[in-house]
Amino acid sequence: MADTIFALSSGAPPAAIGIIRISGLAAAEAVISLSGRLPEARKATYMRLCDHSGDTLDRAVVLWFPGPATATGEDLAELHLHGGRAVIGAVEETLGRMEKLRRATPGEFTRRAFANGRIDLAEAEGLADLLSAETELQRKSAVAMAGGALSREIETWREKLLMSSAAVEAVLDFADEDDVSTLPADFAHNLGALRSELQGWLKRPGARLLREGFRVVLAGPPNAGKSSLFNAVVQSEAAITAAVAGTTRDVLMRPVDLDGVPFLFFDTAGLRFDTDDEIEAIGIERAQGALEEADLVLWLGPEGDAPDRAWQIDPQCDRVGRSVITRARHIVSAKTAEGLPGLRADLVATARGSMPRPGEAALSDRQHILLGEAERMIASAAAQTDPLLVAEDLRMARSAFDSLLGRTATEDML
Repeated sequence: MADTIFALSSGAPPAAIGIIRISGLAAAEAVISLSGRLPEARKATYMRLCDHSGDTLDRAVVLWFPGPATATGEDLAELHLHGGRAVIGAVEETLGRMEKLRRATPGEFTRRAFANGRIDLAEAEGLADLLSAETELQRKSAVAMAGGALSREIETWREKLLMSSAAVEAVLDFADEDDVSTLPADFAHNLGALRSELQGWLKRPGARLLREGFRVVLAGPPNAGKSSLFNAVVQSEAAITAAVAGTTRDVLMRPVDLDGVPFLFFDTAGLRFDTDDEIEAIGIERAQGALEEADLVLWLGPEGDAPDRAWQIDPQCDRVGRSVITRARHIVSAKTAEGLPGLRADLVATARGSMPRPGEAALSDRQHILLGEAERMIASAAAQTDPLLVAEDLRMARSAFDSLLGRTATEDML
């Protein structure tokens, strides 16, 4: 990559400090142009930065990291500036005028780190999740992925698979030699043990719940108190409440962090099938769609009518003359807040049980598909009797592992 990129790598100004990162072959030249000299490598140095006319831009701390042992695998510099908009803007403008520099596109620093072998694809995906993490569970899982937890496992699995593949290739290439005419006695056992490890990972809760949140849908007939309970749980007047049936016409969604656990709460239109209102009918259809995608349903309707994955809720315990629900999991009042702490605690405990444990690496949908493909190919190899077919199945499994890490398949097995 001949061009050199720069970008603000800290939060949006104004802030106490603003960090501009420069990566590429011309990084050293850019630092010398700004400060008149190159500081000692990997040592924070206080320097005066000037524009092309010699006017002072800022007095800043500069760090110089010669490649390839850097975050991007290239020469890298960091300018730790005062974090005002004017200071950062002036330095960025000066850098932008330099012939060999340009502004980085979104994600380009991470892309270069991947392209230069500083991180693999699984770690890059973990870094992306870390940058977007909003809850403690999301952060801990993303730290594990960005730190290479999954990558190290894949490397171990790949090494085991290479050993099995080498044994098969030896049989194919040197079948006339007595010591390699048959597969090792532990060949099938080794494949079975490897397959069991992959199955254990495939059974883990995936990253979707962490990334998107545990989906909780409030459902029931019109005027059951869904919107009032929705507002009470998300602690916001997000939904319009009224005594008129059919007030909620669409699916309303709110992301919420409860005790560090990400949730998506959905308020839906009242479920009934005798409406002549076209708009309400569309809302009911969308409510049915939300129910199908829910991880959990809070059912505020009659007992016995609850859909799958539903808790029966008695939502209006403060109302005089109400019909008592005898088998409700929670009896609550959105008006008085009675029962709400218990409902929230139950939701948090249930969601935690469905999500990866804190600090545990979790597979994305892409990673789950590829790991499942590797597991299927290993199972197929174990069931084959023809060494040629065994070798091909193991090659396909190695290819899935390589795709997990963002590599192209190599012939290092030989």
